[in-house]
Amino acid sequence: MVPPTEILYKMTKFGELIDAEKPVLIDFYTDWNDVENTVLTLRDVAAALGDKAKVIKIDIQKNELLASALRVKGNPTFMIYKNGEMKWRQTGFQDANTLIGIMQDFV
Repeated sequence: MVPPTEILYKMTKFGELIDAEKPVLIDFYTDWNDVENTVLTLRDVAAALGDKAKVIKIDIQKNELLASALRVKGNPTFMIYKNGEMKWRQTGFQDANTLIGIMQDFV
C-alpha cells in the first residue's frame, strides 16, 4: 500500500506541473504500448513547440493513483493543461502534426 504522504506528494507535484502558463501536453502510457512511435511523436511535438510548451510522459502503471484520479482508461491518453485547467483530452494514438496543431491553439 502506498503511504498517504506519498500520494499527497505525487498529487502536489502534478498540480505544480499543470499550473503553468505554458501549455503542458501529457501522454499517459504503459510500457507494453507502442512506446517507440509515441516517443518519436512526442519528440517531434516538443521540437516544433520549443520553449512555448512542455511535453511530458507519465507511466500509468507507475502512477496508478494519478491515472485513476484523472479517469485514464485507455492507452495512450493525451491531455493538455494550461493554468491548472484541462483544455483538451483524447484517448488513442495521435500523430505529431495533429498534436502540434492542437497545442498551437493554447500557446
